[in-house]
Amino acid sequence: MSDTPAKPFRQSDIAARAGVSVSTVSRVLANEPGISEDVRRQILKVASDLGYPLKAGPKTTPGTLALIASNGITGVLSIFYEGIVEGLRSEAALKGIPFDIRLVSEAKATPETVRDLMNSVGAHGLFLVGIDPGQALSEWLIESRTPVILVNGTDPHLRFDGVSPSNFFGAYAATQRLIDAGHRRILHLTGSHRQTIRDRIRGFETAVASVGGDARVIRLPFETNASVEAHAATLASLKQDPGFSAAFCMNDFVAVGVLEAVTELGLRVPKDFAIVGFDDLPCAEMSSPRLATMRVDRLALGREAVGMMHFRFRHPEAPARHVSHSVIPVRGGTLDEGQRS
Repeated sequence: MSDTPAKPFRQSDIAARAGVSVSTVSRVLANEPGISEDVRRQILKVASDLGYPLKAGPKTTPGTLALIASNGITGVLSIFYEGIVEGLRSEAALKGIPFDIRLVSEAKATPETVRDLMNSVGAHGLFLVGIDPGQALSEWLIESRTPVILVNGTDPHLRFDGVSPSNFFGAYAATQRLIDAGHRRILHLTGSHRQTIRDRIRGFETAVASVGGDARVIRLPFETNASVEAHAATLASLKQDPGFSAAFCMNDFVAVGVLEAVTELGLRVPKDFAIVGFDDLPCAEMSSPRLATMRVDRLALGREAVGMMHFRFRHPEAPARHVSHSVIPVRGGTLDEGQRS
């Protein structure tokens, strides 16, 4: 076996793998302007995968910490946030922004805890992922002038930058799909205190009201398992009033519970009862039939958040802004949409 060291990769190797010219690779590695972000990201990823030595970001670049809401039941990272974390990590690396991550329950996101966690990693900027800052934390963030981005969160007072799916319009569009399929009496199974979820409720109610339909909101306690709670709530609701023919669910876990309940009642899906979920999580594809849902690009949310932090570092006095990403309808066997695109 040869002890000859492996030949290091060159810019031409990166160019061949990325499908671009060597000059483009050279300009990206030199951090020159005039290259699209998609091409820049692709080249840097290939270079990183090949082990090509990349220039480290300036040592003066402020560090950041992402506090991620832990699952209220299990205390671990929710599957919804895995894609967001990936987007945060990759974009922070591309922009040379030091990045750390910690899981924390929203109830423990106090000013003292947040300050100590930021100090422990030397962070200057803060990403709150799935965490709506309470009054005490909000006041501390404002007083300390901490650059903060709410990721999958919304501040109704617009004091902080934020990025989220278009929850109101996404819910409106999801409900409209049911309306277009002929449904007028529609359930909405939801839960959580968060502003993002309240926006989905508003979108649902607005869509049903636009056609004079009957909208019923069923709030789940989310004390155990979302699917199990949705299953029980759906059974109880339809036994009390079997006239409802469809449900829009706040997420796909809830939708799976609804699907199991209506199947147990002997209803045919989607002929007798139609269902639309939200998020397009793996369980949506694994259900039988596949859930009709709304896809959230969680990777893009994470990348957007880092871009917003990068801007905030350079423009600390700029007005706060909120960016909403559209959600994409995903067809499935729980809704008959005919031949419509």
